[in-house]
Amino acid sequence: MTLRRRTLLTGLTGLTGLTGIAGGLVAAGAGPASAVDRRRVLHVRPGGSVQAAVDAVDGSGWTIVVHPGTYREVVNVPVGLGELTLRGATGDPRDVVIVHDNANGTQKPDGSGTYGTAGSATFTSAAPGLTVRDLTLANDWLRADHPEITGTQAVAAYVTGDRSQFTHVRLLAHQDTLFVDTSALEVFDRQYFSHCYIEGDVDFVFGRATAVFADCHFHTLQRDVNFTPKGMVFAPSTARANPHGILAVRSRITSGAEDAAYKLARPWVPSYETTAWPSLVVRDTRIGPGIDPVAPYTNMRDAYPWQSMRFHEYRDTGPGSVITVPENRPQLTAAEAGLHTPATYLGDWRP
Repeated sequence: MTLRRRTLLTGLTGLTGLTGIAGGLVAAGAGPASAVDRRRVLHVRPGGSVQAAVDAVDGSGWTIVVHPGTYREVVNVPVGLGELTLRGATGDPRDVVIVHDNANGTQKPDGSGTYGTAGSATFTSAAPGLTVRDLTLANDWLRADHPEITGTQAVAAYVTGDRSQFTHVRLLAHQDTLFVDTSALEVFDRQYFSHCYIEGDVDFVFGRATAVFADCHFHTLQRDVNFTPKGMVFAPSTARANPHGILAVRSRITSGAEDAAYKLARPWVPSYETTAWPSLVVRDTRIGPGIDPVAPYTNMRDAYPWQSMRFHEYRDTGPGSVITVPENRPQLTAAEAGLHTPATYLGDWRP
């Protein structure tokens, strides 16, 4: 199954952007400037640009409301725009789609080289205190359309800011859908994903952030390849000094591929960060038959075997969670599980 742009990216026809700041960008409150400043809200409508709204924001604490439509652009939220909220207007994440189609190996227009993995992202944020809700972030670059490109990572969202929160967000791509990163190796930035839908094929949730996924839905895509595994859900690259990596709790994992075609995870130890000690806990989660229950983990490189990493499960259910070879599925004890909760991972932050 391929990522079909016409079915995936729902938009509205017959709508025109409102006049105002940056064409389709309208400040809330048509009255005096003081009223606009007090509300600190900007609206983006079809014909406008989400990036233009971000660029119009001055300081922290703003809200950008995006109205139904498909916005084909790259959006970058800089570190200085703390406490920014970006949300869809209707509450249904299918109504608002922000999408682009760069890949790692895509050449930049200025001829300076390729975008690289992080640079391929449709949405990038380094801002602390970011809130994103009720919309879709997608990268619809397809391998089949670009056989000449070998750097096939194509990121939907690249996030580094501390206290970044995503609620009711769809994240759609194939390889490397969601890059949960930190602003520096020694910084343990926290990210929280609640009631999100995330789909992809290879390593589609990856990075070194302290990232909590609560009540989320992970979906592995069908791939037209003749090998297995066809991909992996998680690829953490947690810093060795960080006790908390990726935590998935009360979630579910489904698949569009055949049974046992996918692995749950593999460790990512980047060549630029060989001290990484990947950490992943999947607990209280329903794992469907698409995940190989006998050997759910594999290596990215044999020099860094998954058995030497911090990979654990606890009280998972479903056919993909069945323990047939215990050494292949390390389990937490009840006491250990108490150290792996959203509260312990997020510390003094309560999103």
